Amino acid sequence: MNAAGQWIAFATVARREVARILRIWTQTLLPSAITMTLYFVIFGTLIGSRIGEIVPGVGYIDYIVPGLIMMAVVTNSYGNISSSFFSAKFGHYVEEMLASPMPGWVLLSGYVAGAVLRGFMVAIIVLGISLLFTRIQMHHPWVTLSTILLTSIVFALAGFINALYAKKFDDVALVPTFMLTPLTYLGGVFYSVDMLGSPWRQISHANPILYMVDAFRYGLLDISDIGLGYAYAVMLGFAITLTLVALHLLRRGVGLRS
Repeated sequence: MNAAGQWIAFATVARREVARILRIWTQTLLPSAITMTLYFVIFGTLIGSRIGEIVPGVGYIDYIVPGLIMMAVVTNSYGNISSSFFSAKFGHYVEEMLASPMPGWVLLSGYVAGAVLRGFMVAIIVLGISLLFTRIQMHHPWVTLSTILLTSIVFALAGFINALYAKKFDDVALVPTFMLTPLTYLGGVFYSVDMLGSPWRQISHANPILYMVDAFRYGLLDISDIGLGYAYAVMLGFAITLTLVALHLLRRGVGLRS
């Protein structure tokens, strides 16, 4: 397949993913809006008013805004591609794509593009909701945008790998329930990692979501617990590693030739 054909194949897969997101927006976009509104009301307004400033000059509700946005990005990027690609397996129409001359990396890129778009969409939605409760200024736009992009890519790839191995719909929900949720809550969404004592502070540094939340918080609020270089190294490392793993599994036909 030549370059023009590869671009058409990529655009077709990505367009179908976008159409799916918009068609079932009550399942893909609305839940995040409702859930994050509740977080802002309960944790930001009610509890946050009693906590005050978590770091000098930054109120608690301002501090949790980046974490809540990243929580939505993580869950939606992961959930979009894991459910969509598993549905393609379950409906057996993934076989038509595999039988075509479309390279595996084009197929993967199309699905990841759809998940990244959903990640950006929910980030904008949650950011808009946050402005109803507080006023924040984006200090470093490029850091903010690149962090959303890398985080979406990482968890889209993780969702794709999950979908490859999943044999039933329960397998798709297993990882978010027992891995993503604990990692997200322990990733500095609601607190500063500097508030933890040993050994929990050291253990928290093994959580990749902590670096993503911290980099995004730096982009929005100009405060950070971890060096920005370390955060980007972790995000890029995971993105490259998961890309290679996903392409290898796709090339071997893991979960597709049963």
